[in-house]
Amino acid sequence: MNIWEEYFVPPFINLACGAKPIRYQRQKVVPKAKGEVLEVGFGSGLNLPYYDADKVSRIFALEPSAGMRKRAAKLVEECDIPIEFLDLPGEQIPLEDKSVDTVLITYTMCTIPDVMKALEGIKRVIKPGGEMIFTEHGLAPDADVRKWQERIEPFWKPFAGGCHLTRSVPDMLNVAGFEIIEMETMYLPSTPKPLGFNYWGTAKPA
Repeated sequence: MNIWEEYFVPPFINLACGAKPIRYQRQKVVPKAKGEVLEVGFGSGLNLPYYDADKVSRIFALEPSAGMRKRAAKLVEECDIPIEFLDLPGEQIPLEDKSVDTVLITYTMCTIPDVMKALEGIKRVIKPGGEMIFTEHGLAPDADVRKWQERIEPFWKPFAGGCHLTRSVPDMLNVAGFEIIEMETMYLPSTPKPLGFNYWGTAKPA
């Protein structure tokens, strides 16, 4: 990890992912989590205020960045739900097969280098009857916006911790063997369109 990734990326990501439109998206999906939860890309704990403590028994917080875990400390301390940190990347989930009720992933599929391997791991750990809850940004449906995403992405990735702008969430889920139960999409308000096309919903292993 270089100096940029260690000292500059965590506060930048924390600021960007804490913006009002994204907080609203978190508020839509996080309360659906229940039981034993694996949160992939826990970051600085921005989802914690939206969990329903009456429904969630434990959170496994998968987060490889020490800087992000440090930023999460205060929110973790204030949380009523037991939290266990897993300091590994999304491609390496150190949990048993069929061991969690819910996987929550928010604004993380864009940054995982081998996202398909991560999705295979997510599918592996979900219990029968469990589901994955997601809200992510990605490939826009409009050709003009896609062109800008393709132009910006090579410069955006090193600046924003490896964030891709052109990943299609439904395509990735389908290829990884998930059935999308429900999904909605929109451009987030007050956000540049190349950065702001959002998918959110739930999926389960097919």
